[in-house]
Amino acid sequence: MKAFKELTGIAAPMDLINIDTDMIIPKQFLKTIQRSGLGKNLFDEMRYNDDGSEKADFVLNREPYRHASILIAGDNFGCGSSREHAPWALEDFGIRCVIAPSFADIFHNNCFKNGILPIRLPEETVNALMEKADRGQNAMFTVDLERQVVVDPDGVEISFEVDPFRKHCLLNGLDDIGLTLQKGGAIDGYEAARAETAPWVTPDAA
Repeated sequence: MKAFKELTGIAAPMDLINIDTDMIIPKQFLKTIQRSGLGKNLFDEMRYNDDGSEKADFVLNREPYRHASILIAGDNFGCGSSREHAPWALEDFGIRCVIAPSFADIFHNNCFKNGILPIRLPEETVNALMEKADRGQNAMFTVDLERQVVVDPDGVEISFEVDPFRKHCLLNGLDDIGLTLQKGGAIDGYEAARAETAPWVTPDAA
């Protein structure tokens, strides 16, 4: 998993509440178990017409937001089904941070497991950030995870809370597999001891 320390980039304002995971990545794209390649179908039904052409009024189809790395959205982001393809699609598009007043719990958890930082801020603060994101190319935001601040285009710093363990994992690029591999020595030691004491349940011991 990519580490997340500090991110500076364009923020795309998406002033909608209850953006569910089927809107983020529609069900027809869930056949793959690959994490790459889903970015082109992020918000597919909102981004494209039936003939495959882009909808000109959708925020991620407009400059400079088609290069956004931060998404600012309304309340209850990521509700609906628990599909992990939703953060996969966001990350593959280039979105590394989502700012909203609230998130669905499973989506919130899945973000941390896939290198995306979900930030909860009060609704009035999110609305103010959306207004600043409307400035387009002149609206560069910085998200500093170590300091736990969002720096808006005017240089104003907004503090946010994040669970210390999840912060540690993001800063160090540790997903569930990475955390397990940190215990590699202990696991190898256990397996070696088990091969000695109970070889009948350890096929490789022979």
